[in-house]
Amino acid sequence: MSAVRLEIPEETLISLKTDAESFGRDLKMLGAVKLFELGKLSSGRAAQLAGMTRVEFLLALRRFKVSPFQMTEDELRQDVLNA
Repeated sequence: MSAVRLEIPEETLISLKTDAESFGRDLKMLGAVKLFELGKLSSGRAAQLAGMTRVEFLLALRRFKVSPFQMTEDELRQDVLNA
């Protein structure tokens, strides 16, 4: 496993009313969600990055208003029509 070290200003942590450990967990989740949303990671790999199961990750996407489906609305509609 690789590690990344970030320097976060103490003022940022104070503004967010959080500590470094919680902030790190939040960043991992936010990064996983965004990379999934951009199609750069599968839901399984994004879940792994976030430190949770795939099902937990897919359910958590709702909090971030990100669809678990990686299809556009038109692609989904076409898929349904062809089924």
